[in-house]
Amino acid sequence: MGSPVCGFLKQNNIIFLRFFAILVLSCIPNRTNLCSNPSFDTPTIPPHSSSSSIPSSLKTLTLDGYFSFENLKHAAKDFGNICHYLPIAVLHPKSVSDISSTIKHILYMSSVTKLTVAARGRGHSLQGQAQAYQGVVINMESLDRPSMYIENGEVPYVDVSGGELWINILHETLKYGLSPKSWTDYLHLTVGGTLSNAGISGQAFRHGPQINNVYQLEVVTGRGEVVTCSDKENADLFYGVLGGLGQFGIITRARISLVPAKKMVKWIRVLYSEFSTFSNDQEHLISSNNSFDYIEGFVMINRTGLLNNWRSSFNPKDPIQASQFSSDGKILYCLEMVKYFNPEKIDVLNQDIEKLLSELNYIPSTLFLSEVSYVEFLDRVHLSEIKLRSKGLWEVPHPWLNLLIPKSRIFDFAEGVFGNIVKDNNNGPILIYPVNKAKWNNRTSMVTPEEDIIYLVAFLSSALPGTDGLEHIMTQNQHILDFCAKAQLGAKQYLPHYHTQDEWRAHFGTQWETFVQRKSAYDPLAILAPGQRIFQKAISIT
Repeated sequence: MGSPVCGFLKQNNIIFLRFFAILVLSCIPNRTNLCSNPSFDTPTIPPHSSSSSIPSSLKTLTLDGYFSFENLKHAAKDFGNICHYLPIAVLHPKSVSDISSTIKHILYMSSVTKLTVAARGRGHSLQGQAQAYQGVVINMESLDRPSMYIENGEVPYVDVSGGELWINILHETLKYGLSPKSWTDYLHLTVGGTLSNAGISGQAFRHGPQINNVYQLEVVTGRGEVVTCSDKENADLFYGVLGGLGQFGIITRARISLVPAKKMVKWIRVLYSEFSTFSNDQEHLISSNNSFDYIEGFVMINRTGLLNNWRSSFNPKDPIQASQFSSDGKILYCLEMVKYFNPEKIDVLNQDIEKLLSELNYIPSTLFLSEVSYVEFLDRVHLSEIKLRSKGLWEVPHPWLNLLIPKSRIFDFAEGVFGNIVKDNNNGPILIYPVNKAKWNNRTSMVTPEEDIIYLVAFLSSALPGTDGLEHIMTQNQHILDFCAKAQLGAKQYLPHYHTQDEWRAHFGTQWETFVQRKSAYDPLAILAPGQRIFQKAISIT
């Protein structure tokens, strides 16, 4: 069978009777910080030629939804709150055909405009990845979401819109005693958004990321074609889109794997003073057959009154010993574990947990436990969001840095970063936990270090008023990246952000050629997801 590129070029496609696409692979020639101005002012970039005719051209389309051309500042803002690029229009689609028609129209206009398209869900990207400067942003939440179809037979699944929120999927599937296997820590995100990246949380060691738990997708490609794909049908597109950073198509529907859901969780936290002991216990747990259902970890640097802060949600196993523990001036490592259960099985659960804890080497006085509902645990971050919003502290800059570190170098990373480059974590939590890549599908577009066990390390900083500020945090992030490069740790960015195509090429490594081939096949004019800054919009010649 020929390559997808060759097969694509052989098709009798009307677009290519009109245009010869030149895919420009040198996206951004200089190492310029495109997000250096965090205001809503439009960057000083010359307007596109014939840009004044574009709104009237878009208005000619017959749609179920509509375009908006004014008051577009919301589409130039995301959770990162660092990059702000105004689009020329926002599409509010009601149907998949609205998205398809818009992309086909932009293809038709390619000889006179560099118009691009970005799909936007909840706008939770960090560096403007869901923005399109002087382009079209598609508001995926406005897409009509028919009732979720839930198959609760031998192989249960749910069919959902790409603009559906994971929290809604949780509530709906629980009505059938089911739920997805793999989650993100925050559920108020769209399906299309997380599947375009990966979707990693504490369940990934057991089930892999969310992109490993999808049976089928419906995708609108950069050619405007609506394609159904799976591992058996249009498999190259299926695996390309999963973790593909929006480069090959917009996910409009997904079929997601489900499992029987429990009603409650036992939620446990313990502390370590030595990183090697902490990481050994984490690796032991993710390699055990009868382990916890969720395993994550945190780094805490010089946190005063740490255990007292836990008491609002957790109960100490030994209150007297816990009250005597001091975290001041120390680097501590928290292991967080969860076991799902149904109330009638509580005795068996407690025995299983006691056995698992007996195999660990944590500080005995720091054992804290809690019991909450399954929904309350999975939606835990939303409670923090509500509190922060009430204080006006949610919509601040979030210069997050997410890294994947190979197991063989995680001690070197911890020794070089914690307490040296990062001297406290007052700006936000630092997550660290291992996952077993044996449970991951290596055919997707997601890039990971080449070892079986890798660590996710996430610096979830917020530039809050009265703290070190955005510039300090971003400088610190760069120092961490520089350390990884100098020490040759083999690290990869998760939710990657780069300034040059050489950096993207290095990121993808041996997968770069496949990535470029897929781009040429499914989005030959580089219309989709310009905010990723991987490819530049191509020039068409009539």
